[in-house]
Amino acid sequence: MLHRADTIAETRDQFEWDVPEFYNIGVDVCDRWAEAEPDRLALIDIDADGVATEYSYDDLRRRSAQLAHVLSELADPGDRVGVLLPQCVETAVSHIAIYKIGAIAQPLFTLFGPDALLYRLKDSGASVVITNAEGARVLMDLRTELPALRTVISIDGPQDGCLGLAESCAAQSTHFTPKVTRADDPAVLIYTSGTTGNPKGALHGHRVLLGHLPGVEMSHDFLPQAGDKIWTPADWAWIGGLLDVLLPALHHGVPVVACRFKKFTAEAAFELIKTQGIRNAFLPPTALKMMRLCPTAETYGLQMRSVASGGEPLGRELIDWGQKALGTTINEFYGQTECNMIVSSCAALAPPEPGVMGFAVPGHELDVLDVDTGEPLGIGAQGDIAVRAPDPVMFLRYWSKPEATAEKFREVNGVKWLLTGDQGCKTESGRIAFVGRDDDVINSSGYRIGPAEIEDCLLTHTAVAMAGVVGKPDPIRGEIVTAFVQLADGISGTDGLSDEIAAHVKARLAAYEYPRELHFIDAMPLTTTGKIIRGDLRKRLMDQSNGA
Repeated sequence: MLHRADTIAETRDQFEWDVPEFYNIGVDVCDRWAEAEPDRLALIDIDADGVATEYSYDDLRRRSAQLAHVLSELADPGDRVGVLLPQCVETAVSHIAIYKIGAIAQPLFTLFGPDALLYRLKDSGASVVITNAEGARVLMDLRTELPALRTVISIDGPQDGCLGLAESCAAQSTHFTPKVTRADDPAVLIYTSGTTGNPKGALHGHRVLLGHLPGVEMSHDFLPQAGDKIWTPADWAWIGGLLDVLLPALHHGVPVVACRFKKFTAEAAFELIKTQGIRNAFLPPTALKMMRLCPTAETYGLQMRSVASGGEPLGRELIDWGQKALGTTINEFYGQTECNMIVSSCAALAPPEPGVMGFAVPGHELDVLDVDTGEPLGIGAQGDIAVRAPDPVMFLRYWSKPEATAEKFREVNGVKWLLTGDQGCKTESGRIAFVGRDDDVINSSGYRIGPAEIEDCLLTHTAVAMAGVVGKPDPIRGEIVTAFVQLADGISGTDGLSDEIAAHVKARLAAYEYPRELHFIDAMPLTTTGKIIRGDLRKRLMDQSNGA
């Protein structure tokens, strides 16, 4: 745990890693608490009809023990076990049981189509998948193409070709002796959401949870505090839901709210936070932007203790809104599937700098490297954001892709760095500012322009609900800044509005940064984790140029 000091520098100086040789996530987040405080509240599971059921740590221990016995007969240590479920108690229990038997959990998003599931399950060679009736029906159609997949277990009971979870567990003992695992033993295989190319499986060891803790604690103004209760709309199939919320909260004894909205709306989110007394939340930027458009946001009277957000840079607009509507300062954090929660703001230590990600989290050493030489750069110079290896939160390797793993690292003067693939710069305040993905940086008239600042400025216009910015090839300037705008409800796109929005950016940023082209679109292309797919926007421009 972080020990709070007066400044980020003092907090960093006091921090030391404590990663034991032997460590198991399932034991840490479940059995440890069940032995000490068996009745302690662990999870509040709210179903699609709004009915809430509470589960103690001992409930999780008993249920995960029974499932561990079942899985021990179906999978060996090191086997991949898919979890194709929404936020619910069974998802938490499945993860805990998989870790306890020494297998590798493979989170899978319930909104994946057949092709996305087929690719990931075939690539990983998963032998078991735990799912629901809907997921089981999809998997049944894929079984002939998945020779490694031997067993499907459904939480909705047995059906053709699959076992029922409750039925399989009913006769099993509620006591299970977990496998002794090392901190570096594989525990979880999470596929990158990726905005371009096929996703890659990032394999993490059990230590990944310990590696996440400083960043989670910092982004939530020193979690845990008395009375904390946490929720995220981010699916637990993603690293942001699983390792930024569910597992760290269970580690710290903080109750987790699991909620399955039939459809996410701003009003439903505000109502859930209010009625459940949620004090802490991870709200991805997309969720925040949707909630910002709610005209009654401030009438809920929320006074949350901490809100963290990551995935896309935040600007002053969202931070100011969060203070009014959520009652707290939103802390921005940064990371990626391969190396997460490595940068964070912390309002408890320092006020935020809008548009700047934050400080390197204690325990993680970051720098900005020259793209060509790999040498660390000075303040204000733009280059590759890199993390010094080894690091407890860093992935072990990509699944079955040694070349891609090797390409992720760079050694300079005997120091090994993980390259995030993002461009940034160091600031005078000691923070790191995000500029954009390597592929997203726009080169226009000699200027290197990051899309994030322009997108944030576009959002300050009342007509704009979402904005994505890319570079369009131009024979004179190299590239020109081109914006795609999703308008707020009830507003129609016109040439006059396009000019007005462009002028709005030009007046607030710089003449070379305003969008020289602006396109209105019905819906912004987003990854399943809510990141703008700028590759899709660039493809639209290319199709237009080719007359498609």
